[in-house]
Amino acid sequence: AVELVTKGEANYVMKGLLGTSDLLRAVLNKEANLRTNNLLSHVMVYDVKSYDKLLLLTDGGMVPYPELKDKIGILKNAVTVTKALEIDMPKVAPICAVEVINPSMQATLDAAALSAMNKRGQIKGCIIDGPLGLDNAISKEAAHHKGIVSDVAGEVDILLVPNIEAGNFLGKSMTYFAGAESAGVIVGAKCPVVLVSRADSAKSKLYSIALGSILG
Repeated sequence: AVELVTKGEANYVMKGLLGTSDLLRAVLNKEANLRTNNLLSHVMVYDVKSYDKLLLLTDGGMVPYPELKDKIGILKNAVTVTKALEIDMPKVAPICAVEVINPSMQATLDAAALSAMNKRGQIKGCIIDGPLGLDNAISKEAAHHKGIVSDVAGEVDILLVPNIEAGNFLGKSMTYFAGAESAGVIVGAKCPVVLVSRADSAKSKLYSIALGSILG
């Protein structure tokens, strides 16, 4: 599959029954010529019935414990996906356990730095505000009760999680508790890498193929 993309006979790669690590090993092989200077990261797109628009989640499948510089790359990849979905100025919430900056919680420091970098034009193409809790990122009412004034609260398009465990748990919660349909893709290579789980529904697999086609 990777060879077909390299030859220009296919537009993107999709994971089948093989392991993710085996697929990525082929994608990252220098001879495949699919590597770029960009960080590879995983982006999920969810259609949650209780939320009024598509919701992106990153990174719950690729970068285990991203540092600040990694989160910048992860965000840029997610914004690439929103542009393909015709979301022109996505609203980003770096979600944390608390909504205030706590020197003992690195995720809150990273969230504040990302927000400041966005306001100073260092991260473009989106609106970032954080740290935000999950509740006030997706609910204006929750933000109001906590006295949070934010352009992102209740209108978030991209949820940036602090680590892979948080993203994995949150994504599976949306699927199994909220009945969300989803599409998943790895971004950052010269072509998208469609990543599906064997447990995904047929509809989610179809949506992932469609997302790969849009990005490819």
